[in-house]
Amino acid sequence: MAQVIIYKNPEANNVIVCTPSGIIPIEEVLARDCPPGAIIVDEETLPDQHNDFFDAWEMTIENNTHSISINTDTARHITKRRLRVEREPLLAAQDILFQRALESNSDTSAIVAEKQRLRDITKLPDNVSTLEELRNLSC
Repeated sequence: MAQVIIYKNPEANNVIVCTPSGIIPIEEVLARDCPPGAIIVDEETLPDQHNDFFDAWEMTIENNTHSISINTDTARHITKRRLRVEREPLLAAQDILFQRALESNSDTSAIVAEKQRLRDITKLPDNVSTLEELRNLSC
């Protein structure tokens, strides 16, 4: 069972996971290189199934017991950033199609509608309630 060190990132309010190399005992790494409040945990206790939302992890420690949860609002922002990256080449392709349609005096209504759909794609995360739904959104 592998162990890691976890602690709250005071700058971003998320979780830092430190995986020591094993050359130095993990207890020594904790004492020497980690801030107060850092703890050693079994790696299996971390929510690996949600690594795509790693920056949304939040940690609480009470009575020497830690728990990590996923901040849904932060997960929505992460999803919106991912969707913006996904849609960028799609919008560029629609821009080319629009220019070609203008040059040939063709109907542009379908292109305009698709461009609007792509612009509105970042509104979708606001209307879902689970991480799985966020994960499944795409352009």
